[in-house]
Amino acid sequence: MTVSVITNWQHVGVIATAADYAWFTYNRFMYDAYTDLRDAYCFTLVRGLTPEQVLARTGAERFPPVGLKGLIKAAFSGLGRPRTGYSHFFGVTLVDDWAFVVEPNGFMGVMPSVAARLSAGTRLVSHFRNVNGQEDFLWMEDGQERLTLEPSFSDIESYNTWEEEFSEIERHVGFDDDHSSESFFAMAEYLTGVKVTPELLEQSVYLCGVAPYSRQ
Repeated sequence: MTVSVITNWQHVGVIATAADYAWFTYNRFMYDAYTDLRDAYCFTLVRGLTPEQVLARTGAERFPPVGLKGLIKAAFSGLGRPRTGYSHFFGVTLVDDWAFVVEPNGFMGVMPSVAARLSAGTRLVSHFRNVNGQEDFLWMEDGQERLTLEPSFSDIESYNTWEEEFSEIERHVGFDDDHSSESFFAMAEYLTGVKVTPELLEQSVYLCGVAPYSRQ
């Protein structure tokens, strides 16, 4: 499979807003079996990779495919984790031309070292939230950071960001400080064209992997 860099950084998808993703926080779908995912997740999209290529680039050990409920249960039960140290458990499925990586209670996708490997020759967009309310957004092109946001630690004026890129995305998407998680979904859709829906999450089958942890 040939993977090519998207050199034009402007949007790929339709223009979504935070309101389009209010279901993730407020919909009954997320309050039933998926509360843990709502509270702690990392969603990553990588253009042009297959699930198998994601496992290869992260050095992950392969586990059998599961649905969303199985993925969440396995993530919180420590499937494949070493008895000492830490590792990254994730599931990945294919959505059009994008590998969609779902990490319940994970953060691999926003780690620059891992994201650099995943984004080699292509585009990566990832966003993360943990149970403490920490949030991150990362956009990479061919191993190079294009946008990094950490709203949990600063206000919008002091984000660690490439100002031109964020200003353009913010103008179209309308970043909502009070609903930053939902805004991150809208930004990811703007940059990838992939609309995450309850149906997409619930109906997908995820190839599972456990990748070694690195602080680099």
